Amino acid sequence: QVQLVESGGGLVQAGGSLRLSCAASGRTFSSYAMGWFRQAPGKEREFVARITSSGGAYANSMKGRFTISRDNAKNTVYLQMNSLKPEDTAVYYCAAGPISGSYWWTPAGYDYWGQGTQVTVSS
Repeated sequence: QVQLVESGGGLVQAGGSLRLSCAASGRTFSSYAMGWFRQAPGKEREFVARITSSGGAYANSMKGRFTISRDNAKNTVYLQMNSLKPEDTAVYYCAAGPISGSYWWTPAGYDYWGQGTQVTVSS
């Protein structure tokens, strides 16, 4: 069992930056792939980024603006978001899943989820 708690969301102006954190419980954090998803009102949950020991992967619209990283010693994964746009407004969720899992770019590829943190980008 893994419990995930996100933090770092808030209100920021367009062009600004935020760093989200996700703290995980358990002693097997390093054995999981960690992902970030987001969900805007009325829309489906959308893949943002994923990280394993092999590196990170990003949705095309986030490449160059968002950076995912992890600190296995702190059981924490981060999402650095730069050059934020109003369309980035959403609830951002942290997720944990198997490293070798299929469909890792979809919510079905993850077993554990945090409660989400709101990110609002004003124009």
